[in-house]
Amino acid sequence: MNYLTVDFGSTYTKLTAIDSELGKVVGTASAFTTIETDVMEGFYNALGKLEAAIGKFNYDRLLCCSSAAGGLKMVALGLVPELTAKAAKMAASSAGAKVVKTYSFEISQAEQQEIYDINPDLVLLCGGTDGGNKEVILANARRLCAIDRNFAIIAAGNKSASYELAEIFKDSGKECVITENVMPQFNVINIAPAKQKIKDLFISKIIEAKGLTKVQKLTDNQIIPTPLAVLTGCELLSKGHGIDAGIGDLMAVDLGGATTDVYSMAAGTPTIENVLVKGLPEPYSKRTVEGDLGMRYSLTSLADEINLEIFANEIGVAQEKIENWISTCAAQPSTLPSNEEEAKIEEGLARNAVKIAVERHCGYFESAYTPLGQIFTLTGKDLTEIPYVIGIGGSIINNAHPAGILKGAAGGVTAAAMYAKPKNPRYMLDKKYIFASMGLLSNVDPKLALRILKEEITYIN
Repeated sequence: MNYLTVDFGSTYTKLTAIDSELGKVVGTASAFTTIETDVMEGFYNALGKLEAAIGKFNYDRLLCCSSAAGGLKMVALGLVPELTAKAAKMAASSAGAKVVKTYSFEISQAEQQEIYDINPDLVLLCGGTDGGNKEVILANARRLCAIDRNFAIIAAGNKSASYELAEIFKDSGKECVITENVMPQFNVINIAPAKQKIKDLFISKIIEAKGLTKVQKLTDNQIIPTPLAVLTGCELLSKGHGIDAGIGDLMAVDLGGATTDVYSMAAGTPTIENVLVKGLPEPYSKRTVEGDLGMRYSLTSLADEINLEIFANEIGVAQEKIENWISTCAAQPSTLPSNEEEAKIEEGLARNAVKIAVERHCGYFESAYTPLGQIFTLTGKDLTEIPYVIGIGGSIINNAHPAGILKGAAGGVTAAAMYAKPKNPRYMLDKKYIFASMGLLSNVDPKLALRILKEEITYIN
């Protein structure tokens, strides 16, 4: 049995050829994604490169994922920022969506306009525990239906509002689905049903919008969002399958041109004493996506997060040269370093992107004083004991010093920084960019996918 996996990315279409009898990847290739014309052009260009390298490849099954044309763009609405709004974002991110904005309480006229300007593919509408407040979710449903954009709506809030929501949606002209509440009880998370609905709508609505209908006709398997495929691959490597054990807790960082995705496979429970956990319980498999942290399309916003004067002193390059490099790369995303100085800037910027993204992803400690003495509170996941940090994405894979970039993920809790980041992890690299490929393969042959992941994900110094 031969498998061909395809990742239709925003920039590149990436192919991986797998021979199940040999039990390994026999070739990879990529070509520019041709989203503006016909995605099949990019596919056949990549297939031509693959077969030029390994010879004619007759595949039995085609497995596909896509983040072409920006992937699955979503906004999420909830009632309280720390509760249902956060639960909505968890559900959307775990389904492989790019959550552009999260809103709380009743949205304002200005926020209505903002959603119109964002023009999302999907809106996840939440709010209220079952039997609790339903006025906010009903008001937001009416305001969403009044926005003249062709987005789909998934309602996953207070079940007591379902009848009224169905009436509101009936004449909206939008595709609307009602599913189980993402937070049926206070501090109880139920994101699986909403995650499945997001996946279903991606298949039924987004495939057509992104021009992937021809691709879907070539495969018996559903096309899924690329980040969901990566998340599935991470889960497989961490947990294993059947009697085949995984490697345990891990973190993976996918640094791209537009976004930085961070995945953590860990319970994230406190590793120190006298800690009070705050906020919602965190999922074992967690994904966050930072749309303002990227090495090309989001490079100027990444630079805004960095003190360039301090950065210039750290790497020993004049600040003016750093600013010129950022401007050049933002204007011409295909720009690559042509000398040692530019390579040093590139590596430093990548390390900072990883650092900021991981700090946003992991939990953080705060100290508090009680009559019994000092205690700490933890909001989010404690990832200080994570043993492995894995680099994914071209900006890491193609750099001469990938471990230097991944060191941005480490740090642990110090007096100056209370982020629960990995203290002393080992660094690994997905050199062939196969996490998405193995996530796809795991749906049909998880044992083979796990074996290949263990062989291909390698340690680096």
